[in-house]
Amino acid sequence: MTAELTERTFTLSHLDALESEAVHIFREVAGEFERPVILFSGGKDSIVMLHLALKAFAPAAIPFSLLHVDTGHNFPEVIDYRDRTVEKHSLRLHVASVQDYIDRGVLRERPDGTRNPLQTVPLTEKIQSERFDAVFGGGRRDEEKARAKERVFSLRDEFSQWDPRRQRPELWQLYNGRHAPGEHVRVFPLSNWTELDVWQYIAREGIELPPIYFAHQREVFQRAGMWLTAGEWGGPKAGETVEKRQVRYRTVGDMSCTGAVDSDATTLDAVIAEIAASRLTERGATRADDKLSEAAMEDRKREGYF
Repeated sequence: MTAELTERTFTLSHLDALESEAVHIFREVAGEFERPVILFSGGKDSIVMLHLALKAFAPAAIPFSLLHVDTGHNFPEVIDYRDRTVEKHSLRLHVASVQDYIDRGVLRERPDGTRNPLQTVPLTEKIQSERFDAVFGGGRRDEEKARAKERVFSLRDEFSQWDPRRQRPELWQLYNGRHAPGEHVRVFPLSNWTELDVWQYIAREGIELPPIYFAHQREVFQRAGMWLTAGEWGGPKAGETVEKRQVRYRTVGDMSCTGAVDSDATTLDAVIAEIAASRLTERGATRADDKLSEAAMEDRKREGYF
């Protein structure tokens, strides 16, 4: 009887285990690195990541600043959420602006208006100029096959480039943060989470999200099988008709390449049921930038992208 009671008392749920692992990763980085930073866009994964960081160091403040690579084509609802969150928790936010690089002639607009591929240079230069030695990202292995190759601690060279052959073993949750001057480590506390885990955790913790993650009426048009929001980035084109539909977003990024999905899910329970029944990953269903080629994400990661 005692053994049964002990087993029930100390068995963690899968969400408790994932949370514990992520908290351990945050504390490990705080102990190993001098200038870590958290990538924070106002998207659900970065929101969960920030929530975990707040838990990891409570009641003290988070010993990291935040970094957002702003494409200039972000959803207004998400930028509003980002700014409110930074103010609420008295955080320091670094912004690397793609528009600034375009204005200076360092980067050039793409013909398709998509700016996601243009994020790499602002990101890597901000990392170098601020001397960040560990950069937290919200990437998960279930999102895309290139991300499935990542370790929790992913070494980047002095040019911020990723080489899968330099991946290190991570047995027994032992993480190797060793890096040479000029190199840094990308850290993924949500590596072992799934999209469903993220949503179940959001529901359990009562985490606020931008409203576009829930079904709402929105003016959209169809391109390449996706419902896109019209904007200054160049959509819609001739022959593309704007219509009002009930949609929601599974992931958020640059408006030019992030599609909405038809949905009636207006509550967390409804979203969780919808995700549980889905057979497409969120990026596979709604991100045009990952469809540019079979190896689009891996190519961008090798160049320095997340």
